[in-house]
Amino acid sequence: MKRTQSLLLVDDDERLCNRLAQAMEKRGYSVSTANSVADGIAAIEESPPPYAVVDLRLGNGSGLDVVKRLHELRPTAKAIILTSYGNIATAVAAVKLGAVDYLPKPADAEQILSALKQGEEDAPPPPELPMTADRVRWEHIQRVYEQCDRNVSETARRLRMHRRTLQRILAKYAPRN
Repeated sequence: MKRTQSLLLVDDDERLCNRLAQAMEKRGYSVSTANSVADGIAAIEESPPPYAVVDLRLGNGSGLDVVKRLHELRPTAKAIILTSYGNIATAVAAVKLGAVDYLPKPADAEQILSALKQGEEDAPPPPELPMTADRVRWEHIQRVYEQCDRNVSETARRLRMHRRTLQRILAKYAPRN
């Protein structure tokens, strides 16, 4: 009998989490779910899974905290970050904390399965189109925001912009490439 691999899904969107859990169970994974940073960390501390799929922005914190704790308890675990707010700074932070991939939402089960099975020697192809100036600006703001530990006031001071302007920029989705 084939042994199933355990997978932890952490997402505050319960409908998406449940749908994805069902899809991954059909593909042979034993899935457990969590809907907050605290629940995700508790599940990891109870039994660190070999695989995890974690939403970047959870209602009560950052999914990066979950990935960091998973990597501390099980360095060989493969974690994937899902996000609607993709940017280079958080992708780099996720990889530094132990994530193996960074996928935009909505990612389907096949994309996640492919990312989980992907070896380190596989590299994605280079982009066909370079980033637009608006996207480069967005990436720079996000990088500084992450360097300031997501402190809006400190980020605004370093970027020499009004705090409210920065808040409006951060509330929007990233510009298209």
